[in-house]
Amino acid sequence: MSDLPESRRAAVRRGSRARIVLWIVLALVLLLIVAVAWVGVRGLLAKRHLEQSVALVGTLRSQITDGDASAAQRTAKQLEDHASSARSLTSDPIWSAAQITPFFGSNLRAVREVAVIVDQVAAGAVRPVTEVIGDLNQDALAPKGGRIELQPLVDAQPSVARATKTLAKASGEADAIDTSATLSPVTSAVNQLRNALGSVTEQATTVNKVLQLAPAMLGHDGARDYVLLFQNNAELRAGGGIPGAVALLQARDGAIALANQAAGSSFGPYDKPVLPLSAATTSLYGDITGRYMQDVNLTPRFDVTGALAREMWKQEFGQQVDGVLAIDPVTLGYILRATGPVQLPTGDTLTSDNAAKLLLSDVYAKYPDPTVQDAFFASAASAVFDKVSSGEFDTKAFIGALTEGTKDGRLRLWSADEAEQKQIAGTAVAGTLPTASAQTREFGVYLNDGTAAKMDYYLDKKVSVGSSICRKDGRPTSVVEVTLKNTAPADAATSLPRYVTGGGDFGTEPGKIKTLMAVYAPPGAIYLGASQDGKGAALQTVMDGEHPVAQIQTLLAPGESTTFRVAFLGEAKFAKAGVQAESTPGVRQTKVEPLRFDCAEPVPVG
Repeated sequence: MSDLPESRRAAVRRGSRARIVLWIVLALVLLLIVAVAWVGVRGLLAKRHLEQSVALVGTLRSQITDGDASAAQRTAKQLEDHASSARSLTSDPIWSAAQITPFFGSNLRAVREVAVIVDQVAAGAVRPVTEVIGDLNQDALAPKGGRIELQPLVDAQPSVARATKTLAKASGEADAIDTSATLSPVTSAVNQLRNALGSVTEQATTVNKVLQLAPAMLGHDGARDYVLLFQNNAELRAGGGIPGAVALLQARDGAIALANQAAGSSFGPYDKPVLPLSAATTSLYGDITGRYMQDVNLTPRFDVTGALAREMWKQEFGQQVDGVLAIDPVTLGYILRATGPVQLPTGDTLTSDNAAKLLLSDVYAKYPDPTVQDAFFASAASAVFDKVSSGEFDTKAFIGALTEGTKDGRLRLWSADEAEQKQIAGTAVAGTLPTASAQTREFGVYLNDGTAAKMDYYLDKKVSVGSSICRKDGRPTSVVEVTLKNTAPADAATSLPRYVTGGGDFGTEPGKIKTLMAVYAPPGAIYLGASQDGKGAALQTVMDGEHPVAQIQTLLAPGESTTFRVAFLGEAKFAKAGVQAESTPGVRQTKVEPLRFDCAEPVPVG
């Protein structure tokens, strides 16, 4: 080597270094191929485990619905094993290193985040719930000997609370996954996870609130007493219907009974509101809201209704109750699907098919005396409650009835305990005003009878809501459309009982229906205008707290209908949110329909 010329030796050294570099490059390529294969194989395995997890969720849901606790626990264990395996397969150093590579890295990172979330949900939500599901099956929740066993509910509280917290955290983490550069299948999987977690988290939050509240409110920690308002939808109030009958609902360690029933008309009138009313409540609904039990729900704010009803009960009977519950005959009809028919003291048979018609229409022809009508209404409610208290009903159908009544806005609950009321607030039974969020902007359509009779049995309504962004500043314009129709027979003035038509005694011609309609927008909205049947409409505008309100009165003869449109300007930060509306539940509650609103259309003015 030493005999070689210097130039030759330099060439040899360069060749050696080149071979070394080549071997290093080849080694790196080989490692990269191995790493890609490693990640690919583990990715396929992780995909299979995640798919198995998804399949098992459906199985688990069916088992829980069927109350098969042992099968649910076995399925939960399988789900946890698959989720844990998927997480393990996507958490080794090679996978972690591959996450920083261009293009593929964002996909690998998203897959790993999905695996981590599924594993967290399996261990922190599914497992604790299935551990207590055996004590929470439907039969366990049915009264036995007139009493619901509350201890299983108490025992389940920590597990369900833990599961709800885990789901909320997982939902937030799923929303935070970056899918801006992921492939379509990965993006789709992430979106499916987000949607599933959002739905399940919302349901779990509701169940958790019920579970945390129910034992105490049913008397586990001491006797509870509630005022129960039986709302009559044939004479509408914003919160449902006029409280025709009122009763005391007693809860004693899971045993529920009705006592001390009274007619709603027997409370008041009081010389002045029993509690101070806001200026908006007085302006919109009058001080009668606080002077008559039959008017406490003129306002859609059930927290106001509850406090007023509680105070009136105290002034009448000297008893301070723990809360207020409202229910209507339509919900009693739903419950009768679970209990079967009940016999009333009058000899009438109350069924799921005839409950609304019998209690809201036929009773007035059959029993002309208002005192007898109130007694009939109270006896019907009492008979249904007695049947429920006995435990002689289909539990699944009963839960379905309460769910349907709540969804319709027919069940309301208010607690005088501030901590409990905070838990109730925001749930479907709370009776709160519309809100706005990044997901949804809510509107409210609330109807109050102005006929002072029972003609609202014949009042039909249709509600639609739509929104478009028509301004450069990005603020959305939302339109609520309401159609009201009087479906009473043409000869209603003479064919219907005087008690139903009002007989003209309160300023409304018999057969006609007078209605006060208040349309509420969420906080931050601005009233733009309104129209009636395509023409400008004169109405009252006022703020109820932070909520813009437009209220208008209508008078309809049999067969007549009218359509209102009310427009509001929303906040730009909620421009992409969907829109929906709630409305006063009449005898028939219709689904809110989407409204096509084009920016080229003139905004209602008036």
